Amino acid sequence: MSVSIEVRDVSITFGSGPTAVKVLPTVTFSVAPGECFGLVGESGSGKSTVLRCISMLTDIWTGDVLIGGRSVRDMPLIERCRTLQMVFQDPYGSLHPRQSVRTVLNEPLVIHKLGDREERIRKAITDVGLPVSFLDRFPHQLSGGQRQRVAIARALILEPSLLLLDEPTSALDVSVQAEILNLLQRLREERGFTYIMVTHDLAVVDHMCDRFAVMLRGEITEVLPREAIPGNQATHAYARELIGASLEYEGSH
Repeated sequence: MSVSIEVRDVSITFGSGPTAVKVLPTVTFSVAPGECFGLVGESGSGKSTVLRCISMLTDIWTGDVLIGGRSVRDMPLIERCRTLQMVFQDPYGSLHPRQSVRTVLNEPLVIHKLGDREERIRKAITDVGLPVSFLDRFPHQLSGGQRQRVAIARALILEPSLLLLDEPTSALDVSVQAEILNLLQRLREERGFTYIMVTHDLAVVDHMCDRFAVMLRGEITEVLPREAIPGNQATHAYARELIGASLEYEGSH
């Protein structure tokens, strides 16, 4: 189930000539099979853009992304969708307001022509800790945490190897955040997923990630193991400042 990822010299430039703006200068990192890798940094540092490149939601980048040794550009769309799925930040915006949970979960199965649909749908909803009775509910009948569980179930239903998590808990209450993170942790242990998680919260990194990259203005300043957080073992000035501010904040709460 686990798969490796290599991001090689991924770069995006908007515009051309003297007005061209490099959003991502060059981003390179690798993730081992079954690893949870974090991307952290301030808003606008390019974290979510990297996920959009890996998933091909944006395709105007240069460089290469290899998943299990294969370039994402060489993967047919159907295969790419079976290999990687994304969970978005906003559980309100990522679900269709007029579609029941059953319809949301059934749609990928129809597109990918998979059988045993009812069985798969029931397994997906119970795997994320929701009762089967929720299948007939609509998004407005669910809490934020329940919606995000449905979004995770939708991502899981195609049995991908790689999950891209774009701030999956930042729109949720603190108590619900912990539930969702524990759910993601459990699923990774059970299924051996590889995760790339974008977050601005180093407490989330400390809870979830094996290693993390600190981004600043579209570039990776440093890649660190999770163990570097408590004693702030970063060497790059910005990474030290970011971790220091987080530790100070945690210490004051």
